Amino acid sequence: MTRRRWIADSWSPQSGHPNHAKLTGEQADHLARVLRAQPGHIYDVVANGFLHRAEVTSVSDTEVGFTLHEELQADAALPIHLLLAVFKFDHFEWAIEKATELGVARITPILARRTEKHLTLASAKRVERWRRIALESAKQSRRTDVPEIADPFPLSDALARESASLRILLSEVEQSLTLATTLNEQRTTYNVQPSLALAIGPEGGWTLEEISLFTQHQWTHVTLGPRILRAETAAIAAIAIAAAHLIS
Repeated sequence: MTRRRWIADSWSPQSGHPNHAKLTGEQADHLARVLRAQPGHIYDVVANGFLHRAEVTSVSDTEVGFTLHEELQADAALPIHLLLAVFKFDHFEWAIEKATELGVARITPILARRTEKHLTLASAKRVERWRRIALESAKQSRRTDVPEIADPFPLSDALARESASLRILLSEVEQSLTLATTLNEQRTTYNVQPSLALAIGPEGGWTLEEISLFTQHQWTHVTLGPRILRAETAAIAAIAIAAAHLIS
């Protein structure tokens, strides 16, 4: 039977391979009260990015301690940075959950021109919730890390900060160059796996000024095909296509 996997809230030593780890707060409460963990029980625990077979050493409602044993084999996150324009929060949070399950390394919420004003104003207060969603999704999908969820950024600031070697914009203006074609072409360009940034627009799409800004920052404009997709559908489809090329 597959062991339950947990992502530690703290560990020691704090650098290198840790020997001990702790779960606190809601994770500890669930493990202690619901799963009735006892000293000697064995689980998989991720600490400082390393996956270990771990033995429970202490249990309380607020803290569960572990001794970490042998390191286990684990898959790394995909080198994908998802720049996701903020849209209706329930749909946006579904996209975060599924992007985490698919393995993206980073997600940056983008405040686009067509992001509704009340969503823009409320975004900063939702970030911690988005990080909790990513944490729970990482545990559910048995990831060994949690994607970084950045604070919301205006598009111009996010583009200025982007350093990925391959930058792809899903654009409704582009009609012929597909994401799959672009990724196939890039496989022959890079000797090593490239880092990839994917930008997904808001409901209503990017404005012409924003599309021009992407061009100025050397983003490749691509299409997913002839159908008009919801933003969250486009995000998941793009990640799945990119993952197939990155891990093949």
